Amino acid sequence: MWCSVEPGAALPTPLCPLQAPPFPPHLHGSPQAQPWRMRGGGRARNGGGPIMAAGGRSWFGALALGVSFLKCLLIPTYHSTDFEVHRNWLAITHNLPLSQWYYEATSEWTLDYPPFFAWFEYALSHIAKYFDPKMLVIENLNYSSHATIFFQRFSVIFTDILFIYAVHECCRCVNGKRSAKDILEKPTFILAVLLLWNFGLLIVDHIHFQYNGFLFGLMLLSVARLCQKRHLEGALLFAILLHFKHIYVYVAPAYGIYLLRSYCFTANNADGSLKWRSFSFLHVILLALIVCLVSALSLGPFIVLGQLPQVISRLFPFKRGLCHAYWAPNFWALYNAADKALTVVGLKYNFLDPNKIPKASMTGGLVQEFQHAVLPSVTPLATLICTFVSILPSVFCLWFKPQGPRGFLQCLVLCALSSFMFGWHVHEKAILLAILPLSLLSVQRAKDAGIYLILTTTGHFSLFPLLFTAPELPIKILLMLLFTVYSFSSLKSLFRRERPLLNWLETIYLVQLVPLEIFCEIIFPLTSWKLQLPFVPLLLTSVYCALGVTYAWLKLYISVLTEHVSVRQKAE
Repeated sequence: MWCSVEPGAALPTPLCPLQAPPFPPHLHGSPQAQPWRMRGGGRARNGGGPIMAAGGRSWFGALALGVSFLKCLLIPTYHSTDFEVHRNWLAITHNLPLSQWYYEATSEWTLDYPPFFAWFEYALSHIAKYFDPKMLVIENLNYSSHATIFFQRFSVIFTDILFIYAVHECCRCVNGKRSAKDILEKPTFILAVLLLWNFGLLIVDHIHFQYNGFLFGLMLLSVARLCQKRHLEGALLFAILLHFKHIYVYVAPAYGIYLLRSYCFTANNADGSLKWRSFSFLHVILLALIVCLVSALSLGPFIVLGQLPQVISRLFPFKRGLCHAYWAPNFWALYNAADKALTVVGLKYNFLDPNKIPKASMTGGLVQEFQHAVLPSVTPLATLICTFVSILPSVFCLWFKPQGPRGFLQCLVLCALSSFMFGWHVHEKAILLAILPLSLLSVQRAKDAGIYLILTTTGHFSLFPLLFTAPELPIKILLMLLFTVYSFSSLKSLFRRERPLLNWLETIYLVQLVPLEIFCEIIFPLTSWKLQLPFVPLLLTSVYCALGVTYAWLKLYISVLTEHVSVRQKAE
């Protein structure tokens, strides 16, 4: 159950302070929904959640310290061009006045994150100068001394403290209905491992190099606050997050509708329908003030300078093309693959004129500007419409079939997945935006756990091409295996009294990832195709993983749309 708790002494009973005592079966809604019912609001004054039970601090601290140590071991590994991106941003914000931040273009890696992240880089730069001042020289392109690597790697590890705290808060909100004597089988422990030791976040931040940890920390902390009915804190954290990285605008509809439904309207009718007279103008004004004040603090200086259009153009560069250099495993990857297949068939049977085929479509397919040869080329407006339409059903469910925190999380995950499926120039790393919040659902219901296993296994495998150097091959395989084996074994143990988490077809699909990896990493490099068709491994990985991600998206959507919500659940 989601509950609101304060740190404190352990309870002698596993019952959460805000958990209702058992009701007769005829008074309950769907039994599967019970872990998410929430009574009361605000903070519990006595006792603590399950994570604060005897020994709770020790096992959570051990998990946090263990993963932090692993991150330190990954410092010498390969880093991508994102390392140079952030070094350049350190130099820009340290040396130039605010008015030039979003105009500087000495490097191709221009500043294209919102202002709060720019100020974050500015703050880091004043620490970086004590490690190696040369990293702060704008003209020192691709500079990477040992001190620079050490500083930037540790800056990611240090800022992950916020992520660790957010995971701690999320674990305090979970009170699983299954009591287990073994701490390893408790939902809180499993959730902590799934979040803290998430494979995708580890390789993206601590090998590939980015600062996603503390950003996801802000998101998870806002989720925890909303589940604790601390709505204003949750709204403030999410507003701040949007001005750190604008990709989180994908899940803004879930936040907006949930806050409107559960905070701006303060009561429901007996049948669960909305009581329109309960609308609170004060609550709307408070939310509007939070949004306006945070936006003013972030964008205000650039509005005064008359540079808001320049900032917006950097944040939303539609000229980059439909797909990233490596096709993210989404609908457009399948669309691109279908276009390529049709092009090959058309050329073979003389249905198409080779001279009229767009050059980019047959030069590997992994370029930014992609012109389709057979199927209609896709515009930014088309992707916006597709994304909007795909999000609408989840938003309607959140409004008309309210289920409290669980309904909010379902909508958040569907918004993230829908945007990933149909968005413009989507990066493969964006799949983490759906995987991490889905972790919270996975420890509550077997149905969600099965969807989580499909999405996380497929989504994490799709990140393999990010680490293409030989020394990192055993690292990514070992870490992926460890996390995947733990995910399957722990969730299977948690729901051992229920139906199998995966059916035979889903199991076969996931098992086929093994021969796919063997072919891409071992067999293909030994063939003559490596020189003639170098894009084939990326194409196969993208398309095969796109099938799994699409399946998980559809399965979650069907689950949400067909789920029965009792009158009692709506009313509560």
